[in-house]
Amino acid sequence: MRVVIVGASGNLGTAILGRLGSVEPRIDLVGVSRRAPDLTTSPYAGASWRQVDIGAPGSVASLTAAFRGADAVVHLAWALQPNRDERAMFRTNVTGTAHVLAAVAAAGVPQVVVASSVGAYSAGPKNRRVDESWPTGGLHTSHYSRHKALNERALDAFEAQHPSVVLTRMRPGLVFQRGAAKEIAGLFLGRFVPTSILRAVRPPVLPLPLRMITQAVHASDLADAVWRAIDRKAAGAFNIAAEPVLTPARIARAIGARRHIPVSAAAMRWLAGVTWKLRLQQTDPGWIDIAVATPLMSTERARTELGWIPAIRSTDAMAELIDGMADVASTPGSPQLR
Repeated sequence: MRVVIVGASGNLGTAILGRLGSVEPRIDLVGVSRRAPDLTTSPYAGASWRQVDIGAPGSVASLTAAFRGADAVVHLAWALQPNRDERAMFRTNVTGTAHVLAAVAAAGVPQVVVASSVGAYSAGPKNRRVDESWPTGGLHTSHYSRHKALNERALDAFEAQHPSVVLTRMRPGLVFQRGAAKEIAGLFLGRFVPTSILRAVRPPVLPLPLRMITQAVHASDLADAVWRAIDRKAAGAFNIAAEPVLTPARIARAIGARRHIPVSAAAMRWLAGVTWKLRLQQTDPGWIDIAVATPLMSTERARTELGWIPAIRSTDAMAELIDGMADVASTPGSPQLR
């Protein structure tokens, strides 16, 4: 079996390489990334590599050549920064996805697995779980959500035009692992927030809106779900998240705070907007909207059809990430996770 992973040197791509490379040695792995990793380090050494900027003109030809003979393509590539330049992110996130799908069709690949997100969903309930039929209209106040929703429409069109291709959509919650801690801190906090201070002190209290109720999964568990979908040639969408749901109180405990203090979502959004505009941190206010407005997902379909059971609790995955931030942890060899 030959599997090509687009965005293979990032957070989830690294986890998938590890999952497929160590447990499934019969798989011929090909990594595609804009910058090549250190091929002397694990898990990158177990794959062959192609350097492609998926948003660039002419990338369809390069991707098609990389995809030929593949049994599955896994598309993970995504730009979270520069989040003040939506056109630059659109180039990778939306145009790049269109290029990947065109190359899948041109190369005759029988299955494509695409990383979507809970962020693709329209606003929904926090007091019950929704399944994969919940509308994927996104949230107009978040560029991340808008781009995910646009890609869901592109996937709908691809599915209609290429019914012989198995199209799998993974819709995870937040994805955590220790090796991505430095990258995640840089993407969302920026260089002015010294996360190493968490080694010595944790915030005694954490102010969060009561509706900031979300879900998360460890990267290794999401990687396992991706492999199960490939192994079973499972089509359709799958919500992916571990238990328990991350409530404000649980988030506070995972970070090491003694308790959480309720604040209004509007106040937190205003603060995020002001500090973002002043370039004091990198989280634009759209991320607050995703946290407070997207629905809680049911993972019943993944558990039933894929036989997927996460090994790591969401609170443990988050605590692992926070500890990694305190240690400024990264993944050796990755151009993204260091």
